[in-house]
Amino acid sequence: MDTRFDLTIEEAAALLRRGEVVAFPTETVYGLGADATSAAAIQKIFTAKGRPGDNPLIVHIGLREQLSQVVSEIPEVAQKLMDAFWPGPLTIILPKQAGIAENVTAGLSSVGVRIPAHPAALALLQACKLPIAAPSANVSGRPSPTQARHVADDLTGKLAGILDGGATEIGLESTVIDCTSTPPMILRPGGVTREQIEAVIGSITIAESLTDADSAPKSPGMKYTHYAPRAPLYMVRGDDARFRCLIAEAQAEGKRVGILVPADQADYGADVVLTCGRIGDPLSVSKALYAALREFDEYELDVIYLAPFYGADLGEAIGNRLQKASGHRVMD
Repeated sequence: MDTRFDLTIEEAAALLRRGEVVAFPTETVYGLGADATSAAAIQKIFTAKGRPGDNPLIVHIGLREQLSQVVSEIPEVAQKLMDAFWPGPLTIILPKQAGIAENVTAGLSSVGVRIPAHPAALALLQACKLPIAAPSANVSGRPSPTQARHVADDLTGKLAGILDGGATEIGLESTVIDCTSTPPMILRPGGVTREQIEAVIGSITIAESLTDADSAPKSPGMKYTHYAPRAPLYMVRGDDARFRCLIAEAQAEGKRVGILVPADQADYGADVVLTCGRIGDPLSVSKALYAALREFDEYELDVIYLAPFYGADLGEAIGNRLQKASGHRVMD
């Protein structure tokens, strides 16, 4: 398939209406969009990404008035969340409307929906007048794309085109909250924090595990390894001396070691040192995280180490993504 890299809003909307897949920017990451009412169009997403069919997709809309196309019921608690956080990085799981394709929701009776807070995304969604299912626009398992070139690196020849909106603002996927349960439950942390949500609707719960292999996932990110560079990534718990010791031990075994550190931290003697944000500023970390994980692939590394430095609030979402990227490998 020929891939266009210079789509206009109108061209991208026309392609979506014809059942093609198009990448577009949101404030979180780039999404790979297709008509959520067409099972054939949605299958093109799964084929392009190599995504497992039991991993549900999030539906994006451009206006609240489009909700009736996507969901069959909107409880009061969901209305309050929409009023507070839409447009924005919050996905709300609600009972599914019959017109949504079965492969969007992996056969579930519920669907995740949000209105993104990115001008290009909103313009596209309003122009095509369709609910658009859109997971991250990358090969499944790879770090999510935060720039159009990341999409091109992974999916050239596998999609109709890319709408380039520059670098994304947040750099992590949306928070997902399940409003079909009482109290509502966060299934994936993201750009809207638990504290912000509870300030609006009161007490909520957090999913005990986002990687339960024995249950059907209700949200993207609850199964399978995601966000991973090619070299194995380890989370390191310990002081600076322990960090240096691990690097030296790996190098003594002939391994090339990469590390990810904040911009104002030492390199610890690693072979490849990439920086990612600043201590005490988790948004600066989230913006740079996926690009840094992708950059590691440009070097022939045997192992990558990372010490937690991303703080609270948004740091919870950053830690979640790094747990998935590392396959929960931890060095104590």
